Amino acid sequence: MGVLITALLVCASAMGFVLFRRNTVPVSSEGPFQERKLSVIIPARNEEGNLPFLLGSLKAQSYKPFEIIVVDDHSEDRTQAIAESYGIKVVSNPELPSGWTGKNWAVWNGYLQAEGDLILFLDADVRLAPDAVRSLLAAREKEGGVLSVVPFHVAEKFYERLALIPNLLGLFAFTSPMERTNPDKGLYGSCILATREDYEQAKGHESVKGEVLDDLNLGARFIQAGVKVKNYIGRGMVSFRMYPGGIKSEIQGFSKGAVLSTSKLHIGTTLLIAVWLIGLIAAEAAPFVIGTSALLPLAIGYAIYTLQIYYFVGYTGRFGIWLPAVHLLSTVFFLYVMLYSLYQVVFLRKVAWKGRSIEVGGRGNP
Repeated sequence: MGVLITALLVCASAMGFVLFRRNTVPVSSEGPFQERKLSVIIPARNEEGNLPFLLGSLKAQSYKPFEIIVVDDHSEDRTQAIAESYGIKVVSNPELPSGWTGKNWAVWNGYLQAEGDLILFLDADVRLAPDAVRSLLAAREKEGGVLSVVPFHVAEKFYERLALIPNLLGLFAFTSPMERTNPDKGLYGSCILATREDYEQAKGHESVKGEVLDDLNLGARFIQAGVKVKNYIGRGMVSFRMYPGGIKSEIQGFSKGAVLSTSKLHIGTTLLIAVWLIGLIAAEAAPFVIGTSALLPLAIGYAIYTLQIYYFVGYTGRFGIWLPAVHLLSTVFFLYVMLYSLYQVVFLRKVAWKGRSIEVGGRGNP
C-alpha cells in the first residue's frame, strides 16, 4: 500500500511539469520592431503606494513610450498628485455608468484619450525592468496579435507570501499547453499589449464592460475577432507587489475571480490542476499521520512536492526561503479563498473589490 501511495503522489506531482512552461519574455535590447507610437494606460484607484514604483520604472525604460496616461478612478488618497508629479497625463475618470465595472470603465476612458498605434495596459502595482517595454514590443512584433504577461510576484510581508499556491496555480493556468487551442483563452490583465487596430477590432474593454473577469473574457474577444493571443511569464522583466494594503485586500483580490475563472479553462487544464492539487493536499497530511504506516509514503510525497515548488517559485515570485517548505499554510489560505469566492458567487451573487460591489454576470456599482 505504501508503494502505491508513493507512486500516486509522484504521478500527481508530475502533472505540474505537464502544465508548466518556461515561457518568459525574450529579452531584447535593440528590437527588432517597427517604430510606432506607444500609449501606456494605467487605471488607478487609491494607488499612491504603488504608482511611484511603476512610473519610476517607466521613466527609466530604454524605449520611451510616446505617452503615459494615468486614469484616476475616484481615488481618496494622493494618487492624482503623485501621478502629476511625474509630469504625465492624468485623466479623471467620469462617474461609473450602469453596466460597467470600475476598472473596465477606467481603462476604456484611458483608451479614448490615447493617441498611440500600440497600447500597453498596466496595473498600478506593476514594476518593469529597464528593457521591459522594448522586449514586449519586440515580442509582439515577432508573434503578432495581442500579448499579456503574468508578473513575477514580489511578496514582502508574511500574509503576502500566503499567495504562493494561488499564484502557482494561476501560472499553471496560463502556461498550460492545452490553453493554446482554448477558444476562451484569457489574457492576464496586469500587463496587456495590443495594437490599436486589434483592440478596436475586438471592441476592447467595452465588449467586457460588465465582466468580473475582464482580462479572461477580453482574451476570448480577441480570439473571436481573429487576433492571436499569447501569454508570457514575467520573471526578470515584469513584476508586481499585489496586495501591500493588507490581508483583507488580498483575500478580496483573489476571491473575486477564483471560482469564476475555472469555467474559462480548458477541461484538460482544470483536470490536471485538480490532480496536482489533490496530490499536494494528500502529501500535506503527512504531519497528521505520525505513528501510522501512511507516514513514510506521504512524507516522500511531501518532499517531492516541496522540491517541485521550490523550482516553480523561481518563475512565480519571491515568497521567502522557508514558506515553500511549509506550503501547507498557503494551501489552507487557497482553500479559504476558494470557499469565500464560492460563497460570494453562489449566495451573494456579487464580489467586493476596492470599495465597490460587482454583480456576478451583472454590473458594477459605485
